Amino acid sequence: MRVWDLPTRVFHWVLALAVLGSVVSAKIGGNAMVWHFRLGYAVLALVVFRLLWGLVGGRWSRFASFIYAPATVWRYLRGQPQAGQHLDVGHNPLGAFSVFALLAVLAVQLGTGLVSDDEIANIGPLNRFVPSDVGLRATSWHKTLGQWMLLGLVGLHLTAIAFYALVRKNNLVRPMLDGDKLLPAGTPASADSAGTRLLAALLAAASVGLAVWVARMGA
Repeated sequence: MRVWDLPTRVFHWVLALAVLGSVVSAKIGGNAMVWHFRLGYAVLALVVFRLLWGLVGGRWSRFASFIYAPATVWRYLRGQPQAGQHLDVGHNPLGAFSVFALLAVLAVQLGTGLVSDDEIANIGPLNRFVPSDVGLRATSWHKTLGQWMLLGLVGLHLTAIAFYALVRKNNLVRPMLDGDKLLPAGTPASADSAGTRLLAALLAAASVGLAVWVARMGA
């Protein structure tokens, strides 16, 4: 059954590559910072797209499918989910927390990067809109605590994937490649038609346009 629509899968893997490239280019520094900024704009477009797709995407990609009440999370942790809740089809309650935490940290990293100023050669395109002390504090956060929070969440994500594969015997990677899971009959599927993919392409184009506009504000 189709769980992850194609736009969600493409977003997932492109975001992983963009974040990896951003971290590596920042560590190299120097001329590689040109790519750090380019990849940062790519992440901006991806995050904007995911926020939009979380409203209109396939069933299991929508935020509404994995915003859980505290009582639901508690029952899941105790292994007592209610019938018909489908907590393990898309993002389970723990996976949902990981998604929202990652999007939040990425948003903060993007914001601090856009207004940053390392007082050497690199300055964010929106730095001129904030006081100098704000830009410096944002730069410090972006390079230290924000970076470590992002790396920590990525590490936690990879650890969870390994745990599910080795202990729960549940391969979470394959469905994010082909989009499908073997699930009980009657489980609702995600829409993944030519129409939904066209909508995703239009939203992606708009997200890229926004990122380009933001980048040019620093020209």
